Amino acid sequence: MSRRLANVTLDNLDDLPRRCRQCVFWELDPVGGERAVQAGDPGLEKEAWISGTLLDWGSCGKIVYVDGVAAGFVLYAPPLYVPRSIAFPTSPVSSDAVLLMTAHIIPEFSGGGLGRMLVQGVAKDLTRRGVRAIEAFGDLKWEQPSCVMPAEYLLSVGFKTVRPHLRFPRLRLELKTAVSWREDVEVALERLLGSMSPERALRPV
Repeated sequence: MSRRLANVTLDNLDDLPRRCRQCVFWELDPVGGERAVQAGDPGLEKEAWISGTLLDWGSCGKIVYVDGVAAGFVLYAPPLYVPRSIAFPTSPVSSDAVLLMTAHIIPEFSGGGLGRMLVQGVAKDLTRRGVRAIEAFGDLKWEQPSCVMPAEYLLSVGFKTVRPHLRFPRLRLELKTAVSWREDVEVALERLLGSMSPERALRPV
């Protein structure tokens, strides 16, 4: 079974589940979102948001494919690009963080670690771009797939609560620990390789 991550682009946007492809909960403020739904095609607004964010800021989502089938996705962006974030009781998102907006795994692929794979992919991307942390609004009373992720899931992949709330706590995942871990590993490898002569390195164990 092959798994691969791909950046969300206009070319693969239609690989998102139809309900999510048509959803502009995060991308527009409540009034704008309602207006888009009444106009009949919120999918166009979704496409415009993806296009604008890609041009202005860069990669803002990932899709995970299992044997060529889109099995889940995640969207993320700085809070400036996410009007709905201001509406949450635990806002605003910290100035040094990018907001993990939403994530979804197709039910038949759930339980296989794909959610963790998506978050790790986002962390790797943002670490390379010098971002210090990822934040997200969790739902403590989550019962079924929705635009807001279950707080329990976020806690399970390493997020910590920074602003408690009875329903929508704000959670945070520090990325500097990931950077320092990577640097520590690179330093350890350099020391190991530097201490080995070519002959010793090639000698059978």
